[in-house]
Amino acid sequence: MFAAERRQLILEMVRANGAVSLRELARVVQTSEVTVRRDVRALEAEGLLDRRHGGAVLPGGFTRESGFPQKSHLATAEKTAIADLAASFVEEGEAIVVGAGTTTQELARRLARVPGLTVVTNSLLVAQALAHANRVEVVMTGGTLRGSNYALVGSGAEQSLQGLRVSRAFLSGSGLTAERGLSTSNMLSASVDRALVQAAAEVVVLADHTKLGSDTMFQTVPTDVITRLVTDEPPAHDDRAGAELQALADQGVQIAVAGASGNTAGNDAVPPRGARRDVALPAPRRGAAGLRSATTLGETSPGAERARVADMRRR
Repeated sequence: MFAAERRQLILEMVRANGAVSLRELARVVQTSEVTVRRDVRALEAEGLLDRRHGGAVLPGGFTRESGFPQKSHLATAEKTAIADLAASFVEEGEAIVVGAGTTTQELARRLARVPGLTVVTNSLLVAQALAHANRVEVVMTGGTLRGSNYALVGSGAEQSLQGLRVSRAFLSGSGLTAERGLSTSNMLSASVDRALVQAAAEVVVLADHTKLGSDTMFQTVPTDVITRLVTDEPPAHDDRAGAELQALADQGVQIAVAGASGNTAGNDAVPPRGARRDVALPAPRRGAAGLRSATTLGETSPGAERARVADMRRR
């Protein structure tokens, strides 16, 4: 039996039963458990099932995570608008970190024309998007490659971030709630994202409206650490997303919503700074140590933003 046929049969068994042991899979496909284990790993890398000790299960609930091929085709228009808007917050000469994800990959494509930018990332896709940007320096972490999202994870990635300090971190994830903040379904990815957050003075989360109100297994960024959320306009009938946006704003998160008419720049262009709609914020959180602003985002001038970044660098 060819590998493709084996894997299709394994996938059908898991879909039919929810969970199947490696021993049973090996018996049905008439091969060794070692071979079945390789097949299960390949299917997990594609986001089609999850490995468990001694077996395989369907992805779902708190542990569900689609592979890159599936995620790259979800909410593409929304991700484009979010990336356009997020790029407008990046200043010339900044040093930033950019995490793994399809939305952050879109952001990276728009950062290629920001002069003097330094981007630290654990994402091969982000690095690839910036590979030919001669005015952008790309610094990659170490670590072990996680094939499902083309990201470097593990202790090597985390250790390479120790002692790093940048102005902003741009991250995405699998879910975002006001109660728990940003979360993801993979423990290794969550651990590296937390290390990226530790390196940044501000944290910007990129999440389309489909992730608002969704909660997954591993918390990466608590709500009180998120400086700003860049998202798209939820549909009028999506009460959950609207309520979650309000709850996040009530907790002091700055909300920037990519409007339908606000971001029309091409894939490789940085949009104008006026192309955004911002939500007024409540009073700043206690203990924010000067990293939160009580004004709306629209009231923050580019000059004030540059002065604040320069002040952080002097620290």
